[in-house]
Amino acid sequence: MAQSKPTRVGIMGFGQTGRQIYDLASRSDDVEVVAIADIGKPDILHYLLCSEVKEPQRHELQGNFLVNSKFKARMMPIDRPAEMPWDMFGVDIVIDSTGKYRERKFMEDHLGNGAPRVLLRTLPSDHIDRIVIPGINSSAIEASDRMLSAGSATTTALCLLLNILSKDFAIECGSMTTIHAYTSDQALQDYAGSDYRRSRSAAKNIIPNSHEAGLWLGRILPQFEGKLLTSALNVPIHEGCLLDVNLVLEDDQVGVEDINQAMRNSLGDYTGIVDVVEDPIVSSDVIGNPHSLLFDTKGTIKAGKNIVKTLSWYENLGHAARLLDVVRLYAKLDGGAS
Repeated sequence: MAQSKPTRVGIMGFGQTGRQIYDLASRSDDVEVVAIADIGKPDILHYLLCSEVKEPQRHELQGNFLVNSKFKARMMPIDRPAEMPWDMFGVDIVIDSTGKYRERKFMEDHLGNGAPRVLLRTLPSDHIDRIVIPGINSSAIEASDRMLSAGSATTTALCLLLNILSKDFAIECGSMTTIHAYTSDQALQDYAGSDYRRSRSAAKNIIPNSHEAGLWLGRILPQFEGKLLTSALNVPIHEGCLLDVNLVLEDDQVGVEDINQAMRNSLGDYTGIVDVVEDPIVSSDVIGNPHSLLFDTKGTIKAGKNIVKTLSWYENLGHAARLLDVVRLYAKLDGGAS
């Protein structure tokens, strides 16, 4: 049987997530990045890529092409969906990793310029065809889906945790706070922005922030519609995030070990996506971990009769890996349909 052709991917935005997607794809045989849209200078983008990956010698810059042993990608000095001619590159899907173009109208620009599908690396700002979280709702995808989101790193971690625990325990309600590394849209020095707190230096402050996971949770896990409050604390570290979740259970007999064992028992169903750690780790220990949820058994605490607190770790590399998982899900669907 002839080997199927790799899925041709275009990337808009070559920030950290875009670079991680590219590096992961360069290590696979079923995905190739054929075009990258970013207004950064190619030599600087190449320099940033090589400064982050474990094997920088694998990536070369040849003129306007970023090259590795598997494929080469044309680098285009474009930063708006309406300007990128995806049809010139024969892409099968575009991953918009900018984090800026979250509205439906921008996704339609990608489609209008020749992208059969567009996948956001973050949550959308209005209605789209589907939010896909590998390990939770992969079986619901349809060939007609065109505008997609893979959620966010935090949303994925939260949904995986809730999906696993709700199979064994009845959950009444809860709250989530992500203790999150500061992001590229925050100022390193105090700078007047659109929000008071986010105008303060990310490098010097713990900054309380809202988080949109709760708004979309019911779309992914309908049984949790309106049941969880979500928020964020942006802290002055550059990588590694901690998910702090408090759950009110219906059964007051559930103990710490019951929760931890349920997470251990789930691993066979979430290979490569969820893991459990028994050691007393800290944020720097999760850097480079490709899982979307790293459950910390030492962080589980019971408060009162029926409140359980859990801690879980994650970082951006896991989300980049899930974005490629979504690409593969649709490639398999399309291959099966044809």
